[in-house]
Amino acid sequence: MAIPFALIVAITAVDLSLPDDVHLGPLLVIAPALTASIAGPRMTALAGAGAVVAQLLIGVYHGGLGTPNHMAQVIALAVLSTLVVLVSLIKERRHRELSRARSVAEAAQRVLLRPPPRRIGALRVSWLYLASEDEAKIGGDLFAVARAAKPATRVIIGDVRGKGLGAIGEASVVLGAFREGAHRYDGLPELVSVMEDSLSRNLEEVGGADRGEHFVTALVLDLPDGDGPAEMIDCGHPPPLLLHEQGTAVLPSRHYEPPLGLGELALAGRRAGPFAFVPGDMLVLCTDGVIEARSPAGTFYPLAERVAGFPATSPEVLLRHIHRDLLDHIGGEPADDAAVLVIERLSADGSPAGRRTGAKRRAHPSDP
Repeated sequence: MAIPFALIVAITAVDLSLPDDVHLGPLLVIAPALTASIAGPRMTALAGAGAVVAQLLIGVYHGGLGTPNHMAQVIALAVLSTLVVLVSLIKERRHRELSRARSVAEAAQRVLLRPPPRRIGALRVSWLYLASEDEAKIGGDLFAVARAAKPATRVIIGDVRGKGLGAIGEASVVLGAFREGAHRYDGLPELVSVMEDSLSRNLEEVGGADRGEHFVTALVLDLPDGDGPAEMIDCGHPPPLLLHEQGTAVLPSRHYEPPLGLGELALAGRRAGPFAFVPGDMLVLCTDGVIEARSPAGTFYPLAERVAGFPATSPEVLLRHIHRDLLDHIGGEPADDAAVLVIERLSADGSPAGRRTGAKRRAHPSDP
């Protein structure tokens, strides 16, 4: 804020030291114009008034305040300063309107995509969401974590066809059905069927829309608190990564299902595939905005390869490395929505010990 007023002083001092036929007074308009870009209308008006006073001082010093030339300069500077103040008022009003709209949008987005708790059941959870659209906190990617009626935690991560704010409608339908059904249904097939029915009804209400153009890929998991196997249904979504004491491996589904919204393509009822998920293990779930992120040279982001080299002392530490490395790989902001969930299975006593202490485990189905 000192710069515009320093300019007024500097321009005035230089003009007073120059001959009477050289005038730098018109440059004083720079001060209110610069102030309008960094401050509000009050400071802009103050800078404009200071510029006009300085122009008057220059006219008095050169003995020509009453001449048409000096009067024209003073009037022109006053008019321009007034216009700059009006522009600053309009800018401030639009800024307030944008702030109110942003606050409402962020509140709606937080309701739709509630941040998962850091600790739920026998799990520790960390998450990351990168929206492709400016000012948006969420877009077409979705995830949620909810408790089931039995001692287990249900997890969903998905990707609506399309990206950005235009895909939020389908995401809200899927998330609403998941949260409502997570504690109502004992099995994953029933839960996924409910989400399919809810999304299909929603698509039927989109007048004139081609249903084949609207679908949601999703990965739905059931992670029990006890010793039983975890289960997963993959509806056309990228498979998760499993970090265990033997290393890092892609966890393929035993039964691949069509995306939600295309349930009529299923040849049989949806089936859940079991897998081992023991204390100390971690799951890395992501959307295709992560694995399809391209570097400036056009190469895809090698998530499995990079995760295998990152320290996994906790979900938060692992996620920070993924986040930083992903942005470095892209070289800027993502071109598509991207979401990552890192989930760690805790011991029976709630401690994170296990894989990191080298405890012996049974082999996983994904082991080589």
